[in-house]
Amino acid sequence: MTDGAAGADRRLRRARLVTLVSLASGLWTSLLLPGVGLAREPDALRLATGAAVVVAFAAAQTAVLYAAVTPWLAQRWRRRFQLGLAAVAALSVPLVGPVAAGAWPTWAWLGASLVGMTPLLFRPRAAVVAAVGCVATSLAVAAATGGELGTHLAVTGGVGVGIAAVNGVQVWFWDLLVAARQGQEARARLAAAEERLRFARDVHDLLGQDLTVIALKAELAARLAPVDAVRAGREAAEVQRLAGSALHRVREAVHGYRAVDLTEQLAALAEVLGSCGVRCTVVPAAQELPAGVATELAAVLREAGTNVLRHSRAGWCRIEITREDGVATMTIRNDGAGGDGGPDDHSHGLRGLTERLAAVGGTVRTRRDGDVFTLTATAPVVS
Repeated sequence: MTDGAAGADRRLRRARLVTLVSLASGLWTSLLLPGVGLAREPDALRLATGAAVVVAFAAAQTAVLYAAVTPWLAQRWRRRFQLGLAAVAALSVPLVGPVAAGAWPTWAWLGASLVGMTPLLFRPRAAVVAAVGCVATSLAVAAATGGELGTHLAVTGGVGVGIAAVNGVQVWFWDLLVAARQGQEARARLAAAEERLRFARDVHDLLGQDLTVIALKAELAARLAPVDAVRAGREAAEVQRLAGSALHRVREAVHGYRAVDLTEQLAALAEVLGSCGVRCTVVPAAQELPAGVATELAAVLREAGTNVLRHSRAGWCRIEITREDGVATMTIRNDGAGGDGGPDDHSHGLRGLTERLAAVGGTVRTRRDGDVFTLTATAPVVS
């Protein structure tokens, strides 16, 4: 999943933010409790080094959390963040372990935080091994500093496993959301590919046999030309007739593709926008529009839909079609147009639409009010 794809879906961005805050709040809470041990440490040097390591631990942990919910992050940065956390965790054992020795299980709370991180870093089996290693380290710290083994086991093992369970569920839900978003993108690509294949099959069915016959008759005419000019002429005339017939059928097929159903186009665009997290409202015309006008407005609709998806971070879109005094008007409004500037009157797509509708007496206008972009297209309705 690319950065642009995530940016196109506002709901996914919000879910990512909620997941990140939830993960961070749970793990940072376990980092506040080592502060109790720091407050009870009488040695100034040990207090200073212990506090510095706890702060570094929190920073390294934040980086790993960010990587866990950022699927487009480069793999090299993931490895760097994980190695950084591993280095700080190893450093914390001799520098934080003795803090408030015997009075407070300071390192045990760091161990609980590490156990809680295991679902974000490892597969299930490796996560269990890493969690057992953290618990063993906590017990070793307790034995070396005169702490209570039961307390260290309860904190690192019990609290850590609880945090890990909550984090595992959150990461699982996040992975499901990412997979669903990727599935939507794959479905859109598959639909486009199927449409291209359908068009290719139709063209092949239309032209395949005719072109084969034309090629054979042209070859026959070339062979007959030196020996039977009259028959060669008849074959050449037949080639011309077949070519004209094939061209006529192709034009009919292309006209069939161009004669679109505007209602179907509106429904399809609303479905696509909805699958991308854009709330779409469609107000169709009260009266059915002539085929020519529907075709022109459908071209505007396709370009506008592309602009909403590519040039905005829209949360809503409204499409309204009216017919009044011999003029059909399509108005498309969407929010989220304040990011990269979006399309304007000079963009190639809108300029092409302006020229296309001008040829039939219509117009295309755009307007921006804050982050709301409005495209209005008109086309005359000939009775």
